[in-house]
Amino acid sequence: MLRFCPTSIAVPRMAVALGLCIAAFCVSTACSSTPKNQTAAKKALSNTDEQIFLGDGIKKNYDPNVIMKRGEAFFEKEEYAEAIVEYNHFLDLHRAHILASYAMFRIGESQVKLAKGIQRDPSPVQKAIEAFEKLRKEFPGSRYDGPAFQKIQECHDLMAQTHLFVGEFYYRRGSYLAAAHRFEQIMKLYPDKAVAPDALYFLALSYHDLGADDWASEKLTLLAEKYPSSAYSSEGKSLLAKIEKEKPTTVLALKGEPAPSSPQQAAPPSRTQSSLADGLLPSVSAGSFHLPSATALSQPFVNCRLGAWC
Repeated sequence: MLRFCPTSIAVPRMAVALGLCIAAFCVSTACSSTPKNQTAAKKALSNTDEQIFLGDGIKKNYDPNVIMKRGEAFFEKEEYAEAIVEYNHFLDLHRAHILASYAMFRIGESQVKLAKGIQRDPSPVQKAIEAFEKLRKEFPGSRYDGPAFQKIQECHDLMAQTHLFVGEFYYRRGSYLAAAHRFEQIMKLYPDKAVAPDALYFLALSYHDLGADDWASEKLTLLAEKYPSSAYSSEGKSLLAKIEKEKPTTVLALKGEPAPSSPQQAAPPSRTQSSLADGLLPSVSAGSFHLPSATALSQPFVNCRLGAWC
């Protein structure tokens, strides 16, 4: 008589279940073996279709919406150099597109983001200015014209602060000529910026330490007249009073030669002397001219001359 044995059926069932588990594990393992370089090449972004980074189709390279989405994704990830490449690619293919002015504005914004402060290379700020100016020129009257103008002013503020920072660095090192050129650049390009009074004061200090006190007096007088409430107003007035007090009252004469008794007896300067002095010395009377101070002469030589760029 045959008897029913439960284990005769349970064992096959357990084998089937075990087989299904092994198959599921193999499937999951196969899925996880997908090349990792595709997922590692991109970061998760909110509201971003990551398919815009994959494939080499025509849509990826030429579709304006796909290119713009890719640029925006890079911008959101703070990968501004890559974003600039995508925005430029958009403009190369779709300059007449309704988003072309926006792409140009984003290029300027990305350049500003690449700037690392006034202590670092100012070239990204200069490139941002160029991008915003190009936007206003090529897309006049666009909705980004006003914001671009505001960004240009902010970038010029950064450039002026950079010049002041570098000029003060040179001044602290005793490189007064190099410092003077930086301060002169601020007064030439950014006389209405907030850093202009500081630049004018340090320019006068640089001239004073170089022994050009007449130029220093001129700048200090301008500081008092144009920026009477500046932070260095009182210091400027004190330095101006000191310079006026120390002005020499005698005329310098060449050693070993008698001073001429009348202006008619004074020999005119030679052509060589005139050409060397032209552009290097301030136009002042002989009575107010004096030699540089010992402090200025003891400073290390800087390969610059007044009127040149350092």
